[in-house]
Amino acid sequence: MNVRVLIDGIVRQTTILIAQLSTAAGVRAPLAHVADQVFLDLAREIEGQGIGRKVVADMFGLALRSYQKKVQRLTESATDTNRTLWQAVLEFLRDGSKTRSRIVERFHYDDDRDLGAVLNDLVSSGLVYCTGRGDGALYGLTSETDLHAVAADQDIRGVANLVWLQLFFEEVRTEADIANAFGLSLEAAAAAVALLLKDGRIHHGADGALEAKNVVIPLGATEGWEAAVIDHFRAAATAIAAKASRGVRSAASDEIGGTTLTFSVYPGHPNEPAVRALLRTIRAQASALWQETADYNGAHPVPEDSPKVIFYFGQMVLESAKDEAPPSSPTDTATDIEPEG
Repeated sequence: MNVRVLIDGIVRQTTILIAQLSTAAGVRAPLAHVADQVFLDLAREIEGQGIGRKVVADMFGLALRSYQKKVQRLTESATDTNRTLWQAVLEFLRDGSKTRSRIVERFHYDDDRDLGAVLNDLVSSGLVYCTGRGDGALYGLTSETDLHAVAADQDIRGVANLVWLQLFFEEVRTEADIANAFGLSLEAAAAAVALLLKDGRIHHGADGALEAKNVVIPLGATEGWEAAVIDHFRAAATAIAAKASRGVRSAASDEIGGTTLTFSVYPGHPNEPAVRALLRTIRAQASALWQETADYNGAHPVPEDSPKVIFYFGQMVLESAKDEAPPSSPTDTATDIEPEG
């Protein structure tokens, strides 16, 4: 298996996805933090697998000292040690608004790009407002009243759906976990939890921690789309990682893998109706089986650590070859990461 080719291909497709999401529906999402966040998250994940820092530094093509300094720079303010730059800037603004030049002066040991990314992030998150331009731009904390108004708005439902998903995967268990994971205040986290409890989508377990049995984003729902996309992407990424860890040889009996089929059909083609209805047909069959299983599990307790079968599927239609971002052959194709051995 050529790991580098695989990684390069996945990075390219992920980059294309991020680029398209960042400009979707005319939105211009801030991206200043993406590169640093990718490095930091990737470093943490690799270290979390038990790989030593010296080896991880070498994987990034960095000397150990350079790697350690970069990780420290991204996780801790160079001006205010033991706190993230994000936290330090927010704390600095608590006693009143400040001009950009004053903020730069206060955090003169920090990289200008890092500081700019933090300010953009704080503004885009709604925690901080900005008036004016250039060095004279004025930054200040958004009032508590305005923050509570935002939390009370429909956006809290989008947050609640993401929280629901995290609870289902047991990645958060308490309101404090939720606040930390999503960068929310405890009040906003409590509001999301209250909404989920009211809807009956989560409950308190025997130990008092929050739990969720099932996550369902109904077909046609206007809220929770983000959670559904993250769940689908997670399933595909997890399956690819699990398959890669087992080597390239596969057998027809494998239960881990995926298949991509590209059909070339046109108006009048005998198979066009069936091909275009493929997603609808599979969704109906899979949803019926899921509901039957969920009903049974609701009446019969599911043993802890029981196996979970994750089945993900999707479909898109390119009306013409020019609609596709990456170059592709217009002919029929079939790719399978679990071919017969």
